[in-house]
Amino acid sequence: MDRHIAAQIATADAVRRWDDRRMAGEVTSVAYANGLLGVARDEEAGRLAIVKYRPRDDRESRLKLTYLAAYLFATRGTLNATEMNSAVE
Repeated sequence: MDRHIAAQIATADAVRRWDDRRMAGEVTSVAYANGLLGVARDEEAGRLAIVKYRPRDDRESRLKLTYLAAYLFATRGTLNATEMNSAVE
């Protein structure tokens, strides 16, 4: 979860930096899109690691589900069917 939170913060920081550079005319739209794609992939990898993680006990199970619920509320996102099955297993 700590890695995922760090990836989310890195994503927000990268978007901010890329937006600043793009507004200053320092970056082409292709470089901008590729940069954002890279940080989005890092964030997704962190999220998928959490979804696939097998908790060792009830405490970890509750922590995982609480974290995923908070993440989904914050992002207004959803899990696909495979992710949902993995999360509830």
